[in-house]
Amino acid sequence: MDLAFVQAGLLEKYLDTDVISAARVVALLKRRGILDGTPVYLDEETQTPIPPLCEFGRYLSTALLDETTLKDYGRVIGRLDDHLAGLDSDVLSATESDLVSYRGHRTQWQERPVGASAWGRESFVLDDFYGFLVKRKILPRRPARLAARGRNALAPRVRSGMDIRHLTFEQYRYFRDVGLGGQLPNAQVDPTFRGWSPLRGRAGGDIALGSGARWREWSTVLLPEIGLWPGMSGGAAEYIVQACAKYGKARTVYVPEDAVASADLFCLLERPDIVRRAARTLERKARDLFVVGEVDVAGGRVRGVLDGVVREFQMSAMDAKLRRITVYEGEFGLEALTLFVCRGGLMPGADAWKGYRHRAWTRMTNLADRSTPLLPARRWRWHDLRHTYALRLLTYLENIMDGEEPDQQARRRRHRSYLTGHIRHNPLLIVSRRLGHANPETTYEYLQYTDDLINEFEAAFSSWIGDDEATYADIASHAISGAKGGC
Repeated sequence: MDLAFVQAGLLEKYLDTDVISAARVVALLKRRGILDGTPVYLDEETQTPIPPLCEFGRYLSTALLDETTLKDYGRVIGRLDDHLAGLDSDVLSATESDLVSYRGHRTQWQERPVGASAWGRESFVLDDFYGFLVKRKILPRRPARLAARGRNALAPRVRSGMDIRHLTFEQYRYFRDVGLGGQLPNAQVDPTFRGWSPLRGRAGGDIALGSGARWREWSTVLLPEIGLWPGMSGGAAEYIVQACAKYGKARTVYVPEDAVASADLFCLLERPDIVRRAARTLERKARDLFVVGEVDVAGGRVRGVLDGVVREFQMSAMDAKLRRITVYEGEFGLEALTLFVCRGGLMPGADAWKGYRHRAWTRMTNLADRSTPLLPARRWRWHDLRHTYALRLLTYLENIMDGEEPDQQARRRRHRSYLTGHIRHNPLLIVSRRLGHANPETTYEYLQYTDDLINEFEAAFSSWIGDDEATYADIASHAISGAKGGC
């Protein structure tokens, strides 16, 4: 079985047949609600669609999943069929023993076995797939028996909690200034640094830490949303994230003034050169871009031309794919409306940001010496900054509520009173709302870590972000001297 994905833009460019026009095919996809990323399963020999599996692909599309999720779900079924082909079987005739064999292959025997969390997501897709086939009467019953509490042979046996990994103050400044910013541990410029746009990485780190937003929520931010637009006063920014938020749940993201200033520095010193170099390339691609001609900052809307048609969008409702192709007429020609841009002139994708942090980690570990902080055992993630935000803010708010009381006494009073009564001022619920957690129980996971952090600052993130007088070299020398560092 071969796997392909629907991509309307490619059809318009490359479909060449006298049977039906590309425009007609694209119109049919829109009419039927077939989204980009919808999996299409083809017979290897005839290259014709396999109806039951393609029907499942359409079922996924009608669930309004995003393109990345549709492709991930489609690949799960493709991987299962590839494994079953070696057992002289396929996904429509698989037995329970076949599925157990596949689970063992994925979690134990393949070169890089997946963990419980990854397998949990994959088993969910497979369970949904076979439930769909039974419901549509394509199969008489599920191949895997249901056990107690609805569990089956595919269900993960280990339930793990959140992988909360937070950074100390010293670690963050080392990651930001040395790993992303190209400095040496002594704050000198490293002449051998081959990184590109270090201020972009530093700004990304400051915004991620200062806002507590998920990666997709801050890396796709538009210039008007973060206040870096002509006529806007600057300072701290607030914007509504919805289409790029997890589960599409709308909430307000607050970006502190120092984090906005870090982004403004990137816009002042590095971004102009990037957009100038890419302007000519974007001009050639103008037909494939959303060219904005009007930005309504107060209403949070943009208006421009997309696919030859004048369109208007609420900024919060623009998904990552649309944001990536959104441009406007700037000083040098067409330039991206997103804050962050890469060499091609458009918004960096997931692989690009992954590469930034991987290279930063390699650099940090290579330069580590006795003056640098103890690095985590595992390579850092952008999401670690969200966890750090949550713990810092939770600890700060709790200390504000506790005053000068001893820790144990404060903790007893906190759990007796805060969690049962003061909903409006409860630190845990405040942090839960800021993080956009669907359930406050998710935020409870952070409680076990709050006593690891010491509140030594006048404000939760004082001196963490922005470019004040303190450099990483100052912090390192302070730590070496034996003084207590803030963390």
